[in-house]
Amino acid sequence: MPTYSRLPVTFARGEGAWLWDTQGKKYLDAISGIAVCGLGHAHPAVTEALCRQAGLLVHTSNLYGIARQQELAEHLTRVAGMDKAFFCNSGAEANEAAIKLARLHGHKKGINVPTIVVAEASFHGRTLATLTATGNRKTQAGFEPLVRGFLRASYNDLEALHTIAKNSTDVVAVLLEPIQGEGGVNVPDDDYLAGVRALCDEQGWLMMLDEVQTGMGRTGRWFAHQHSDIRPDVMTLAKGLGNGVPIGACLARGAAANLFKPGSHATTFGGNPLACAAALATLQTIEKEQLVERAAELGKRMLSRLRERLTHCEGLECKLTDDIRGKGLMIGIELERPCGELVRTALERGLLINITQERVLRLLPPLILSDAQADQIVDQVVELISDFLRAA
Repeated sequence: MPTYSRLPVTFARGEGAWLWDTQGKKYLDAISGIAVCGLGHAHPAVTEALCRQAGLLVHTSNLYGIARQQELAEHLTRVAGMDKAFFCNSGAEANEAAIKLARLHGHKKGINVPTIVVAEASFHGRTLATLTATGNRKTQAGFEPLVRGFLRASYNDLEALHTIAKNSTDVVAVLLEPIQGEGGVNVPDDDYLAGVRALCDEQGWLMMLDEVQTGMGRTGRWFAHQHSDIRPDVMTLAKGLGNGVPIGACLARGAAANLFKPGSHATTFGGNPLACAAALATLQTIEKEQLVERAAELGKRMLSRLRERLTHCEGLECKLTDDIRGKGLMIGIELERPCGELVRTALERGLLINITQERVLRLLPPLILSDAQADQIVDQVVELISDFLRAA
């Protein structure tokens, strides 16, 4: 089905931060499969774990104990400071699990229509519930009727949340991205998440954070909310968790960790031995190679160089907004006009980038970048933007 507007390239193999197409042309990958391949391509630790596990056991179903799943749950909850984990196959599924937890939480409080506050410009998935939670009318168009039980507020707006708290008795949770990815790499104020945490504590709401794109070291912390020194009640993960192998997780702590009972939720493939082996290898490699710290270091290097060169580039001062933003290796450069054509121009020059919200050039390179590769991405992006703006 024609659900994708594919670029005119097919990749045959990858190694680290590089990809080669079927014609042998080499590309520097600055998007990592949309924040998925944090360890780059064909990482030997993940390859070895997959081959070993595939030779032992791929699937049994969750009717039985799964050793690799238990091992992953123990490792992941320890790193995240959470209590329990439910494993699924994608970020949308992880967010569906979080939404179901919120509804159970509400019904236990006697609320007939449990309502979740979500944000404008958010993205949480394309199932019907996560589509409704997503703050993008274009994504929702044609799929009505949407799901009941959601209220929308401006992102990075604590006052809006306090107003909702005063006027609604049905709210049971807030679902947010700690940094909005598809919405344009929107980084909130330093006190925003702490303010949301305080309001949720005051109101008895669950604080649920979608870390599907921001998790697994992407922003220079294991999870982006750790920049704010808070912990959510529920957190969702996917993308970088399996370095390309489909796996998602919904983590919870405290009372939220005990809402699901046998029969409350399930999945056939979620947490199978093969996917869990890949995720375990990914976690262990991030720790062993200190890639969380590396992402923070590389992010500062790239942001600093991008800001210096783009804001002091002759003739460009009036054509860029003042927003070159991000944390760690999650970077957005907002232009004053639509710039989707840059994706194809970059492809022709051997660089993979992404444009979101029509005007934001997004970079999500792998955490294993060398300094030279990081600098090459900066050089090529500066050249791309300079040529694009001068041609206007």
